[in-house]
Amino acid sequence: MNSHRTAVITGGASGLGAAAAVRLNADGIRTLTLDLAETADHQVDITDEAALSALADLIGPVDILVTSAGIVGPSKPLLETTTAEWQRTIDVNLFGTISAIRAFAPGMVERGWGRIVTIASMAGKDGNPGLSAYSATKAGVIALTKSLGKELATTGVLVNSIAPAVIATPLNAATDPEVLAHITSLIPMKRVGRPEEVAELIAWLCSDAVSFSTGAVYDISGGRATY
Repeated sequence: MNSHRTAVITGGASGLGAAAAVRLNADGIRTLTLDLAETADHQVDITDEAALSALADLIGPVDILVTSAGIVGPSKPLLETTTAEWQRTIDVNLFGTISAIRAFAPGMVERGWGRIVTIASMAGKDGNPGLSAYSATKAGVIALTKSLGKELATTGVLVNSIAPAVIATPLNAATDPEVLAHITSLIPMKRVGRPEEVAELIAWLCSDAVSFSTGAVYDISGGRATY
């Protein structure tokens, strides 16, 4: 059992974050969810770096961080997007990930063991039409993960990312139906993924079973990934 370990999951009140919380709890890990929703263990805005830092002090030692908080952003052609829409998407998807890492990773490094799993997307590798801001921020999460994995490679803290294709989560409700239909049609298995399927990969990346992988991106795409 891993009852001595604590995990923090941003965006943990729904979707992939909630599924990951259930799965890590099943492994005996004390799991704390962070979200804007009142159902989260800690209600916090991940774009508020000061609030995250204060919360990290309140929670104490954390061994596992899963950065699942994210938004779709503008679901329309790039030329129709606004600077404000881009800024909001960057603030949540990219800076929110960075802020969470800066809040919780130093303690992992200090203690010599940790697992960080960032949630990227196939959009960050392929670039989905009609989702330019989302795709760009998820590409940023991938590059961030690769950089941090190298920086922390000898510390005992492993940093990996997952790149899901379309998964049946509330995030889909904010996506234009035509865009959603297009990116779903790209999946060779001809179905969307289930949150619990992604949670299995997250749980593995958070475990002692992973010891020689860091700065890597794991696709979970029903066969969509081609590189």
